[in-house]
Amino acid sequence: MSEDNANAAVDKSCCAACGIVEVVAIKLKECADYNLVRYCSDGCQIEHTTQHEEACKKWAADLRDELLFKQPESTHLGDCPI
Repeated sequence: MSEDNANAAVDKSCCAACGIVEVVAIKLKECADYNLVRYCSDGCQIEHTTQHEEACKKWAADLRDELLFKQPESTHLGDCPI
């Protein structure tokens, strides 16, 4: 994935494939799996699939890892939870 495509994927206000910005007349649709990127049309989504698929899987794994290893807001130091 090129740096431009990576930046487009992070910026959800524009189409990840062609870069068109969302305006009143153009509503962007989110990626079906993890809503990480948005597309202006089905054609752009299909065109961008090969680039997005690998990145989407990596981002999904990173999100899962973050959720699994996230530390709780408070700890029970000194308190017996049982």
